[in-house]
Amino acid sequence: MGLSNIKRIKSSELELKDRLVSIQRVAKVTKGGRTFSFSAIVVVGDENGIVGFGLGKAKEVTTAITKGIDDAKKNLIRVPIINSTVPHEQSGKFSGARVLIKPAVHGTGVLAGGPMRAVLESAGVKDVLAKSLGSSNPHNVVKATVDALLKMRDAQTVAEHRGVDLNKVFNG
Repeated sequence: MGLSNIKRIKSSELELKDRLVSIQRVAKVTKGGRTFSFSAIVVVGDENGIVGFGLGKAKEVTTAITKGIDDAKKNLIRVPIINSTVPHEQSGKFSGARVLIKPAVHGTGVLAGGPMRAVLESAGVKDVLAKSLGSSNPHNVVKATVDALLKMRDAQTVAEHRGVDLNKVFNG
C-alpha cells in the first residue's frame, strides 16, 4: 500500500501542532565553491486522530521549516484510535525502513524512538509499543510509520468492508 492513495482532509478547520523531526544541511558543489541549503522534515497533527508529514527545502532554516509545515498540511490522514492506542498490530515499510506498531494497555505511554514518536504523538496515540527495524533514515522512518498507520482499520471499518454486523467481526 503506497502513500499515493491518501484520503485528503482539509487542514483549514483543524487545530494542528507541528513537530520538527529532522533538519539537515545539504551542500551543492559549484564552480565557485559549496552552496549550502537546508532540508527539514516536519510532522503535523491535531493529537486526535489526524496526522501528516511534509518535507521543506530552502536556503534558510526557518523557510525550510515553514515549507515543511505547509507541505504536511497538504498530506493529512485519519488514524483510527481506540482507547488511546492503535486498534491492532501493524507493520509498515518504506524503502529500507521497516516499523512495527503494537497496541498497549492504558498507562504504557509512547514507547517509540525519534521520528516514530513524533508521528505517533502528533496522531494522538498515547499508549503504544513501536519498534523501528532496518534503516534509521528519518525520512524513510516517518514514511514507513505513516504507511503502517494507513493500513490500520478499526472494527467498524472491517464490518462495513465485509458487509456484516459489528458483532460478527468479533464472534466469527
